[in-house]
Amino acid sequence: MITFIIGLVMLIIGGTAYGAVCQRIFKPDDRKTPAVRLNDGVDYVPMKKWKNSLIQLLNIAGTGPILGPIQGILFGPIAFITIPIGCVIGGAFHDYMCGMISLRNDGSQMPSLIRKYIGKHMYLIYNIFVCLLMLLVGAVFIYTPGDLFVTQILNTDNGISSPIIWIVYGAIFVYYIIATLFPIDKIIGRVYPIFGGILILSAIGVFIGLFINGYPLDELWNVGVSGVHPKGLHFIPIFFVTVACGIVSGFHSTQSTLISRTMSHEKEGRMTFYNMMILEGFIAMIWAAAAMGVMNLGLAGADTPATNVVGIVATNLLGPIGGIIAIAGVIILPITSGDTALRSLRLMTSDALHIDQSKKRNRLLVSLVIFFVVAALLVFSKMNSDGFNILWRYFAWANQTIAVFAFAMISIYMIKHKQPFLLSLIPGMFYMFIISSFILNAEIGFNLPWIASYIIGGVLTAAYGAAVIIFGRKRAKSLKD
Repeated sequence: MITFIIGLVMLIIGGTAYGAVCQRIFKPDDRKTPAVRLNDGVDYVPMKKWKNSLIQLLNIAGTGPILGPIQGILFGPIAFITIPIGCVIGGAFHDYMCGMISLRNDGSQMPSLIRKYIGKHMYLIYNIFVCLLMLLVGAVFIYTPGDLFVTQILNTDNGISSPIIWIVYGAIFVYYIIATLFPIDKIIGRVYPIFGGILILSAIGVFIGLFINGYPLDELWNVGVSGVHPKGLHFIPIFFVTVACGIVSGFHSTQSTLISRTMSHEKEGRMTFYNMMILEGFIAMIWAAAAMGVMNLGLAGADTPATNVVGIVATNLLGPIGGIIAIAGVIILPITSGDTALRSLRLMTSDALHIDQSKKRNRLLVSLVIFFVVAALLVFSKMNSDGFNILWRYFAWANQTIAVFAFAMISIYMIKHKQPFLLSLIPGMFYMFIISSFILNAEIGFNLPWIASYIIGGVLTAAYGAAVIIFGRKRAKSLKD
């Protein structure tokens, strides 16, 4: 358990120190925020700091920081080191800068920021990826909580012929529609404190249970770094695609810009954006350790579905009642990401098409189109035997691809404002290598051998870095503050 504790110390101390560095670099001040200046009673609505922070945490913490680490821990205890490092210098930095840049740009959503800082051509490409990602998030985050609820809470069949699973999907779907249409402070702002309490309670319960039950965890110096995965999967890039939401997630940028429209003061950004990502990293560490423990105890194996591992961990550590609370917390996570994902998609679509969202009719029309596509994806994932796996693979890859765009945007912003842009360029280049080598090798991509994938990925990564620096400097000269 020493490696796990070392990782937690790195996460907490590193997050505290690097969060202060990020704040000092950006220099938040007392200027009026978009929520105050542009208050429209729907999306631009000032809310309290604690509520914004809790909403941000629930927005970004979908199934990723749980199901991802459960699968990622198969690579061994190296996960206890890479999760905190990546979270501190990559994910939390990414979330903070996206949110704060949005604050300085009237609460602009990510597509608008991409258009401003990278240009209209990349904006068009980005829009395709981000819309695809949001639709996949909506479908995936109806599927996973629905299946968890039916199998772990109701303890019944979740097959396509079961009417119960479709009733549960429908209930989640209805909630998403309501949360997408109504003012953010009327629905999301009121139910999230309840959801947040369940989430935090379940995470703390599992964390304490790890020590009380003495879960056996592998140490890095005993297992090593390479060749640990039972299926022989390559640590780079597969680990970083699998454990997206606990380290770096492009989806988070869309949620940070959403919350930028409800913040009353810029100085709240460190707590709302940076620290909430550190807390998500903590959740990822807890579930990675719990998964390793039940596997070492022989209660689960490499082929045990991640959703089943959730149930095993919860009941083994917390008992029947505590287990239900923990499972409920896991079910809440994707629901509280899916609702704001679709809300973000409505805002981004409306911004791109210049559709006034203060009118109920316009919000309804845009939402209907979005939900029709999500429903089609959900039916496909259930009707096709490999449908969900296909959706998840594309979701995971698209998620990290969005992060590469975000890091480029942040780099150009930092170049413009004479800030140390290498802080964003380096993680951007790293994830450019991750997404390119992954899709070049993957069966859902080009299916090339690993050596070719690594070489081509390296070339694309170098080109990405050079392009950001050269184009960024030219772009920065033409941008207005």
